[in-house]
Amino acid sequence: MTMIRTTSARFPRKLTGLLMLCAIAGHARADNDFIVYSPDVVKGQSEVETYAFLSQDNRAVFNGASGLNISVAHAFTSWWKPEIYIGEFNTNPGGPNYLAGYEFENTFQLTERGEYWADLGWLASYGYSKLAGIPDTFEFGPLLEKRNGHIDQRLNLIWNRAIGVGAGPGYDFRASYSLGYAIEQGRVTWIPGLEAYYRPADDAHQIGPVLSGEIRTGPGREIEFGFGMVYGMNPWAPQKTWLARLEYEFL
Repeated sequence: MTMIRTTSARFPRKLTGLLMLCAIAGHARADNDFIVYSPDVVKGQSEVETYAFLSQDNRAVFNGASGLNISVAHAFTSWWKPEIYIGEFNTNPGGPNYLAGYEFENTFQLTERGEYWADLGWLASYGYSKLAGIPDTFEFGPLLEKRNGHIDQRLNLIWNRAIGVGAGPGYDFRASYSLGYAIEQGRVTWIPGLEAYYRPADDAHQIGPVLSGEIRTGPGREIEFGFGMVYGMNPWAPQKTWLARLEYEFL
């Protein structure tokens, strides 16, 4: 969500809050991707995924903001995985839940796993807005992943461009990073770590602990999960945002 900044220390507190609330409502379909993508594509693999977030803050303009995304995907080749978000639901602070739009997302694996110092992929997606006055969006950028023994690191660098009626000029940028340490325990892999989100267009930056992992339920089938909380690192980010992800993968 893009927000308006003011540098005046004497700017009325109530008016500042009103501007923040208007900014939140006006950009309801903006970046709320609390997920760090892997460049890996497994040919023939299908996925059903949902992830959600909920913000907590002692400021009413942030408290209670939430989102829920539901998607399905299938990797048709060893390098291309399209994914359709069949529902992107948002809730603004103090408001009702609503359908914000849909998204067609594509992950392209550009290098073989372990071929170079880091694995490289590419993300390209088109977001269709259901909200009046909110334009569609096009996103793209590289996905990187580095594995070293039990340690896994991911970095996403994503550019966003508004398209259609109401679209402004230029591109917005965001970055996300994750660091995890894999612990094998039978059919379960536990991955404690952290995630960080950098959104200069919103001036909202967050970092915090996340526990993720996977449960192997059979040949070619597994459940991936993730739970955590990221803290706001500056005043224009919510103080706390709870994260939850659940995904079923099968061949």
